[in-house]
Amino acid sequence: MKQRVGIARVLIMEPEALLMDEPFGNLDAQTRTLMQELLLRVWEQHQQTVLFITHDIEEALLLADTVYVMTARPGRIKRRLAVELPRPRAIDVTTSPIFNELKRELLALIREESLKAAAGG
Repeated sequence: MKQRVGIARVLIMEPEALLMDEPFGNLDAQTRTLMQELLLRVWEQHQQTVLFITHDIEEALLLADTVYVMTARPGRIKRRLAVELPRPRAIDVTTSPIFNELKRELLALIREESLKAAAGG
């Protein structure tokens, strides 16, 4: 409920852009899904720019039109990935072949960075 109130409070101000840094990170899986669906509906209505920071690959793919993968250290953009899934989006897109192909690509990029970091650079 606090997350919904927080989003509503920001939307009342009618900002040109929303910066959301791990907003659903502390939620249980079911509430997180509900909040993702809420954000998708809000975006469909207002079409505001949203910069959404997350470590959750599925969340990034569900919500975004573009995903940026960062390097370990120093944090730089490793890859820009266009998410060409149709809108409006619903949670069931997460089982589509296109979604799973994008997920595999992101997992490979992140694994590559993780292996580099573990090897010391």
